[in-house]
Amino acid sequence: MADAKKIWKTAITKIQPNEIRLRGYRIDELLGRLSFAGGFFLLLHRRLPTPAEEKLYDALLLSGIDHGVTPPSANAARVAASTGAPLNAALAAGILSINKYHGAAIEPAMRLFHQVYADFEKSGQQMEQFVASYVEKAVSQKKRLFGYGHRYHKNDPRTARLFALAEEAGKAGKYLKLARLMGEKLSAATGKELPLNVDGAIAAILCELDFPVEIGNIFFILPRVAGMTAHYLEETTRERPMRHINPDEAEYDGPEDRPLPQERE
Repeated sequence: MADAKKIWKTAITKIQPNEIRLRGYRIDELLGRLSFAGGFFLLLHRRLPTPAEEKLYDALLLSGIDHGVTPPSANAARVAASTGAPLNAALAAGILSINKYHGAAIEPAMRLFHQVYADFEKSGQQMEQFVASYVEKAVSQKKRLFGYGHRYHKNDPRTARLFALAEEAGKAGKYLKLARLMGEKLSAATGKELPLNVDGAIAAILCELDFPVEIGNIFFILPRVAGMTAHYLEETTRERPMRHINPDEAEYDGPEDRPLPQERE
């Protein structure tokens, strides 16, 4: 293998005997110094994150880690688990259920923000005037604006926190302003509470980070793998095999409200 002709290239990870380098950095030197989120940032952005960027990336991943038994992906993983499927198969079932109508809003929301901002720059109008007109037209044409509204949350608690962390990281620029404004105009145009949801917030922040649109949905998929792992474990250790799973019949019996320890604040 050492003498094989080199016919393609990779710039991600260099492997040598007793040495692994991620984007040039020794992995053993990163261990204990860089979080998983920081390593993810390094792989995708080709540089180490600042402490604030690492904290922001970690929050982006944590924000979507689980949403109880309500999502189709969690239930798909549980159904597979109930048939005796191993962990990898159950996770694959859950991931394969993440599609157009579930868990795939980040990418189209990013495309929306990029397009609207590009059109705004060409318009010669004030942003508020342009966005109001754009949203009114979209509503009249019954065009879906990805990143707004939620089945359960009228005021998604994750959105404000993510935006605050983006501010700390110096990443609260034109796309965050646009995303907020579109939410205001959408609620005004429809007469309904359709605030920016967590997918829209993540999308706006990723636009600020110049993140590749084509892989934006990884910020839903990757954290949900962790959540689905917990569902797999619970399903295989608490429930009988081959059961009918109806999320409406689930009763939460975990810990009640717990304050965050002071050292975590």
